Amino acid sequence: MNTPSEKLTAVEIIKANSNFLRGTIVESLQDSASSAIAEDDTQLSKFHGIYQQDDRDKREERRRQLLEPDYQFMIRARVPGGVCTPEQWLALDEIARKWANGTIRLTTRQAFQLHGVLKRDLKASIRAINDSLLDTIAACGDVNRNVMCTPLPEASAIHRQVFEIAQTLSEHFTPHTTAYHEIWLLSEHGREKVAGSKDSEPIYGPTYLPRKFKMSFAIPPRNDVDVFAHDLSFIAIAGKDGLEGFNVTVGGGMGVTHGDPATYPRLADMLGFCTPDQVVEISEAIVKIQRDNGDRSERKHARLKYTIDDRGLEWLHDEIERRIGYRLAQDRPFEFTHTGDLYGWQQTADDRWHLCLFLENGRVADKGGSRQMSGLRAIAKVLKGEFRLTPNQNVIISNVNASDRALIDRLVQEHGLDNYRHASPLRLNSMACVGFPTCGLSMAESERYLPDLVDLIEALLVKHDLEEQAITIRMTGCPNGCARPYLAEIGLVGKGPGLYNLHLGAAFNGTRLNQKVRESVHEAEILALLDELLADYSGSREPNEAFGDFMLRSGVLQSGTEEAAV
Repeated sequence: MNTPSEKLTAVEIIKANSNFLRGTIVESLQDSASSAIAEDDTQLSKFHGIYQQDDRDKREERRRQLLEPDYQFMIRARVPGGVCTPEQWLALDEIARKWANGTIRLTTRQAFQLHGVLKRDLKASIRAINDSLLDTIAACGDVNRNVMCTPLPEASAIHRQVFEIAQTLSEHFTPHTTAYHEIWLLSEHGREKVAGSKDSEPIYGPTYLPRKFKMSFAIPPRNDVDVFAHDLSFIAIAGKDGLEGFNVTVGGGMGVTHGDPATYPRLADMLGFCTPDQVVEISEAIVKIQRDNGDRSERKHARLKYTIDDRGLEWLHDEIERRIGYRLAQDRPFEFTHTGDLYGWQQTADDRWHLCLFLENGRVADKGGSRQMSGLRAIAKVLKGEFRLTPNQNVIISNVNASDRALIDRLVQEHGLDNYRHASPLRLNSMACVGFPTCGLSMAESERYLPDLVDLIEALLVKHDLEEQAITIRMTGCPNGCARPYLAEIGLVGKGPGLYNLHLGAAFNGTRLNQKVRESVHEAEILALLDELLADYSGSREPNEAFGDFMLRSGVLQSGTEEAAV
């Protein structure tokens, strides 16, 4: 816990004075003199699932015209475990076309994002999301974010049980404040109180966590959630009688600040083993430990990974056991094989069918010859099952009866949603954050640029007879790691317009970080180096050797300790 002599960050002071996340958001929404909200409220609005942004493509022109930036808002809706009904999909589709920029963005945390919402339309948009039985509270801010889980609970009884635990955890860590309902749902003015309400936050406290907190569940052999990238994760351990429990991992995190060696990506540590009925209690203990001991004087140093590195994993282990009153068991063996999605149709044990579609960088839009947004809208109108958002920005058309497959296939083909059939393995294993023009942190293009760069790298793969080789490639416009670039075999992190730090050598199964090999390089330099490395890989790789593993074995990279203990 911070001592009285330590200076709190400005965000901590804003939270402390916010009256449980209310601030002056109501007044900001009513202020017609600006399309923005008050500066302090931009921090508090994140807890409500909102980021204030502006169109950076228009920023310079508006400056010359002496106009304020083209302010608009991104709304993020939580989807615990990624499961979404057709009705909810249709609701998000309508909101996107009515009040946002006409597209839907699927995130790397199995959530929805709507971009381009104007201040005057925020309340109507959030009300409509709530009417669909989704919400935006805690989708951002210094709280536990959307809880991730392998998105096919029908795959087995274990998958169903793990999914239910993930949903329970999501509900358990939803903030208790009634501010969200008062501001967005009760009236036009947002001043009425929820009947009988008295705000308290028994888990978070009045100033919530020092920084964001992320949880996930993985079911071996698939590591599609990148389980070691999160503050707290649970790896399902199966036995002959079903789910025995979970290995618990702590301290993962991708965020970095350029030029600051005190910040770094980190893989989670293995903490121990717990039974299913211990998950909530252990999770609450860890969240409270971070609440009480995380750094509130420096936000760059406020994640759980730094608390662990400052105090030691043994300290955390002892503190958890002191709070829960029993010892954690020894972690158990498991194996991961890959991190990506399985495209095409899959059949589960209940005789239902599930079709995983590729949505490049998670953007659902109608553009060119592909009418993905229209296609998914058409599917939602006839689907008797659900949509599943994957941790890799894709979507699964789930729980389809065998008799309905032909109809789904026809709609998929008609709208160009069958691109997974001809896309390269490299493209199918690609991810990018939003970047320009809306993200205020972005230093370089990402979502708009990665498809073009993949085109060029695909040509190199063909040149070296590697076109069928699966390689993970991820790009972010800044070092904060939203697309988890430090866990990609080829990672590109924005440094400036047209410039990227190039990282290589992560494990294909998500158990090893990559290493930075070049700083501030442009496209030609990236392609020249990859051309050379892919030539070596093609000629010297061992059978079934992944590209990242070859980077280490061949000596291109130094063998280090950036590997998960599996």
